Formats: sequence, C-alpha cells, structure tokens
Amino acid sequence: MIVERSTHPQFVSNTFLLADGQGGPAFFIDAGGPVAPLIEAAASRGLQPSGILLTHHHYDHVCEADALIARWPGVEVRISEREGELLDGSSEQGASLAERCETIEAGQTLDFGALSVRALHTPGHTAGMLSFLVSGPDGPNAVFTGDTLFRDSVGGVRAPGHTTYADLRDAIMGTLMELDPQTVIHPGHADDTTVGREWEHNPFIRVWRGIDPEGSEPCVALGEPATLVLLAPDYDGGTKAWVRWPDGSDDIVPGSKVQREV
Repeated sequence: MIVERSTHPQFVSNTFLLADGQGGPAFFIDAGGPVAPLIEAAASRGLQPSGILLTHHHYDHVCEADALIARWPGVEVRISEREGELLDGSSEQGASLAERCETIEAGQTLDFGALSVRALHTPGHTAGMLSFLVSGPDGPNAVFTGDTLFRDSVGGVRAPGHTTYADLRDAIMGTLMELDPQTVIHPGHADDTTVGREWEHNPFIRVWRGIDPEGSEPCVALGEPATLVLLAPDYDGGTKAWVRWPDGSDDIVPGSKVQREV
C-alpha cells in the first residue's frame, strides 16, 4: 500500500493519496493539506486517481477538493449524507462541492485496484463523521480517522455539526479500538500512530480503560463551572480537555477554553 501525505502548515490537516502500487488506480482521503505535492506524486508514480473520500464537512478537510477536481474532472467525491447536508450549509464553496458529492455510508465498501475501503461511522466531532478502513494484500491495514482520534488525543465535541461525548467515546472504544492492534492510524491532523499504541498510551483511552484515574479539579470551561477530568496534549501543540458539568454530562473541549484555579 502506498500512502502519500501532505499537511497544511496552518491547520496541520492532512490530505492522503493512496494506491496499491506503482501505476494504476488511486484515491484521496480528505482534501485539507496542499495538494500540489500529491498531484506531482501521482504523476511520478503513474497513478490515476478516481476518488476523493471525505471524512467530514469541515473547511480544513475539504478546502483543496476543488484543486483535485480541476486536475481530474472525472474524479468521484464521496461523503456521508449527513456531512453532505452540513457541507451544503457551510458556505458557497461548500454548497458547490456538496452538489458534486455522491454519498457513502457506514458499512459500504469501495475497491481501488487491490485496495478495499470500508466506511466506519465514528460520530462525535461531527454527526456523520466517517473513518475509512483500508485493507490490501500486503498489510497491515490502515484506518483514516478524520477528527475522531489522533496520536495521544481525541476529537472535540463542540465543533460545528457535533453530537456528543458519548458518541465520540463509543466511536473510539467500540469501533476504532476493536481493530487489530497493528492497524496504522492516519489521523486528519498531524502524525500517524497505531491502534495498539493508542490503546496503551493515549491519555483519554487509558482513563476510559480504568488504567489511570479521573481528575476532580474544579475549573471554568467555556465560561461555566465544571470539573476537569483530564487535560492532555493535543495534536497542534496545545491541549485538549475532558470536562464534566454539574449535571454529570461530559464534553471534550479545547484546553484553551478551560481556566484552572490558581
């Protein structure tokens, strides 16, 4: 399996080019990183991209899709139905892209040469978020997790189109962590990891597993009193916070939105 990655210098968002070998069919996952290097890589490898798979509708994951469509006008763009609806309402550019999109839903499988791609529903950060599990004859498998799971961090649940903390936790623990430990994780932002590594080292997963204790520090989150359950490093050099509200409900929010007691 060939995986080429391009990362946006500001958003730290990734675009991936995948193929089963030199020459032949190829496809992209997300379109948030600069695509010029990937267009060059496709040309140098003799690849013929025929698909763009979008994990979700956020700008930093779709903003370069038009450049890929301009280069390969016949390319098929796929997104979940719910994310397509959210994309349509996000901006004029989003509405134009949404008109071009076809749907792909959880459980659906697409083949690109010897590579098979299965869509997994992993909501929380957004309602229709999909991760894409890619398998081929030479292994190991790879999963592209969008903004659900990162190296040492997880997605927030206060972004546009979000659902709930419970959805995010279930998506990670009940879907992604059920994959083979050797499965390579390619997040929507920053660096790769594996299922096995995140099972052992991701601070959120360690607390969910009962390996590490929950915190109980009072704090102010998003301007409201809360309990700081966990504050951990995030992919962009900042932090991500798991907070609990007075009614017992939980949220994952940017650490910059949490004020700790002095």
